[in-house]
Amino acid sequence: MNREDLLSNIRLWQQRVGEASARWGGAEICGVSKTIDPETINLAWEGGIRTLGENRVQELLGKIDRLNPDFRIHLIGQLQTNKVKYIIDKVAMIQSVDREALALEISRRAEAAGVRMPVLVQVNIAREPQKAGIDEELLVPFLRACAELPGIEVQGLMAIMPIADDPEDVRPYFRRMRTWFDRLRDDPIPGVAMRTLSMGMSDDCLVAAEEGATMVRLGRALFGARS
Repeated sequence: MNREDLLSNIRLWQQRVGEASARWGGAEICGVSKTIDPETINLAWEGGIRTLGENRVQELLGKIDRLNPDFRIHLIGQLQTNKVKYIIDKVAMIQSVDREALALEISRRAEAAGVRMPVLVQVNIAREPQKAGIDEELLVPFLRACAELPGIEVQGLMAIMPIADDPEDVRPYFRRMRTWFDRLRDDPIPGVAMRTLSMGMSDDCLVAAEEGATMVRLGRALFGARS
């Protein structure tokens, strides 16, 4: 994609997401940059994109040295415990914490690196068996367990919604996620902060923004169809 088209896409979606999320105070766009070349990704900085979402550790490691170092890089894909050591000093946040073993390994590696890693806990709000994430009834106990780990700092929640032809079909799931976010913010668990609610992608981000997302993850909407 050329510079003009990319910047035009960013402006369009900044406006649309901004309008949809206005009653909540706005939502940040996380640019999902998997399969996108570093030169194109770096152009997004000109348009105001400050956070990138990368899905795969190997791909991230292969291009991180060519990315603008001022980007905040979030790992948004499912993360294997044996890959944590490769990215613990390279990302600003891990959004996909979905099991105890992963939380323990992130904490251990972060402590060894002398940092506290910001994380989001991924919730399987629609209970899809093929998707990662914590079920709702296990969320509070899992958050309490994470709060005890010295190397991580829980800063919010993340969810991936079911694929739907009509984004309205998944609106109730977005609404439930915001209910959880508000509940945990208003009746906080010690050591757990609710700063970020990451939900919504290219096809359903406007519904997500209307229902209270603080961050939406846009790939195709910004960078075009992937090759």
